Amino acid sequence: MADKDDPNVGDEVTWRSHGSTAKGRVKKKITDRREEAGRTVAASPEEPQYVVQSEKSGGKAVHKGSALRKRKGSK
Repeated sequence: MADKDDPNVGDEVTWRSHGSTAKGRVKKKITDRREEAGRTVAASPEEPQYVVQSEKSGGKAVHKGSALRKRKGSK
């Protein structure tokens, strides 16, 4: 079941990446096993994962909700 603190599509978030903090926006919620952002994502409705797009590089990555923090001022 989704947590009330899980991000929503469009939320501005931060996450840890290579020893620093990355910023970006949630682009998609994934609730099934599929290829996304260059890797296989083992998501489910009970444990969704999120496609995020980096504000700095424009690159996309996939993270669990627990790895993402909503930025202050985001929805």
